Amino acid sequence: MFTSKNDFLQEWNREAAVTQKVLDALTDESLKQEIAPDMFSIGSLSWHITGATYYFPSQVGITFEVPDLRKDAPKSASEISETYKLVSDRLAEAVSEQVSDERMNEMINLFGIDMPVQAVFRLLIQHQAHHRGQLTVLMRQADLKVPGVYGPSKEEMEAMNAK
Repeated sequence: MFTSKNDFLQEWNREAAVTQKVLDALTDESLKQEIAPDMFSIGSLSWHITGATYYFPSQVGITFEVPDLRKDAPKSASEISETYKLVSDRLAEAVSEQVSDERMNEMINLFGIDMPVQAVFRLLIQHQAHHRGQLTVLMRQADLKVPGVYGPSKEEMEAMNAK
């Protein structure tokens, strides 16, 4: 539970930085790697994470300018990464400017469920972490180096042990 907007912003900034690190490790070729036929690919999953960064806050009335996130996922890993950075930074700015600590407890209806704004923010972070986990598995399948998320990755641990 976030007791203030600053609590959310601190956690958001940490989580967004980890997501950014993962997105920065993608390649254009890797974007095609799929979970299974006709399911998310690295590209569509990365674009979904980017879009959700705008979608969840917009449901509670937080507004900020973003590029067209409804288009198909870009074919460029750098475009996805750069767009995520832009959207996540603008989200933090918008929350800082548009949300008060009192508003964090304001009730809204999301997906047919009444919840406080702070719960929507928690759901955004959990949603991002969930899909980031899927993304790192797909990255392994695409033979990419997976960056550490909540601790060192296999490659990072091997490099530390080699010293």
